[in-house]
Amino acid sequence: MKKILVKVKPNARENSLRQFQDGTWIAEVKAPPKDGKANRAVIELIAKQFKVTKSRVSIKSGKSGRIKLIQLNI
Repeated sequence: MKKILVKVKPNARENSLRQFQDGTWIAEVKAPPKDGKANRAVIELIAKQFKVTKSRVSIKSGKSGRIKLIQLNI
């Protein structure tokens, strides 16, 4: 099990995921922050980055905020 801190930027031009030297991540997603669309896009990006299924990625805190604590069940 691994936990990462992710700052989300919705309504971006393209989807991207980058890590900073301090260990935090920035996820830029095209999806708007309505109806959980941005959260689903973040989960998809993280699953792709870590090569796991989407069901192994969950948002532990920050579902309605820009800073999220993500748990990976690896």
